[in-house]
Amino acid sequence: MLIGELSRRTGVNPHQLRYYEAQGLLVPDRGDNGYREYGDDAVLTVAQIRRLLDAGLSTQEIGYLQPCVTGAAPDLKPCPETLDLLRARIAGLDEQIGTLVQSRRTLREYLTATERRMAG
Repeated sequence: MLIGELSRRTGVNPHQLRYYEAQGLLVPDRGDNGYREYGDDAVLTVAQIRRLLDAGLSTQEIGYLQPCVTGAAPDLKPCPETLDLLRARIAGLDEQIGTLVQSRRTLREYLTATERRMAG
């Protein structure tokens, strides 16, 4: 199928599909006319990419995990690199959440103090 058909079947615009290709996540064949030609498996691959992006993974991380990805969910095989990457990503998110909680706390303190000054 051509890129337009893949776009229609996946709901992902052609520009994004070309980006996935540039990142090495999606590998089309090339027809004699030079057009990208995708197999039916590309629909599953795009679904996997989108779900992993929704989970907050970068395209670089997805490329690293792709050998361990199966199914539409997608399911991840318990490869050592999968577990290491996911643990590291979760640790990074936990750190970001901690920073955000502290920022929210500080902003609320500023807001409270400012509102008291207005009322007083």
